[in-house]
Amino acid sequence: MSNSSARLRRAKRSRSRIKGQGAVRLSVFRTPRHIYAQVIAGDGAATLAAASTLEPTVRTEVGYGGNVSAAAVVGKLVAERAMQLGVERVAFDRAGFKYHGRIKALADAAREQGLKF
Repeated sequence: MSNSSARLRRAKRSRSRIKGQGAVRLSVFRTPRHIYAQVIAGDGAATLAAASTLEPTVRTEVGYGGNVSAAAVVGKLVAERAMQLGVERVAFDRAGFKYHGRIKALADAAREQGLKF
């Protein structure tokens, strides 16, 4: 089993558990150069808020998008946008990635902004 297929298997398992709860989820995806975060409605039909290191405001602030400081900026930004829409509680969907490094930095930054999960 390749690393990518193992990650997708882990993601499928956690997403089915989140879907059973019907909770709004904070979904994270990372590549070597960038990190992306979305707040997705409980039914999965709509993206409520999103942020990534591809946005011009984030790019000027961090420079390189593939490090922990960039992930923290994205976590802060997506949490602010979600809070403006009235979303305070989310389920964290790490998409099968280990809760470590950039994923952890994004989650911690989102929690510091007031998002609960």
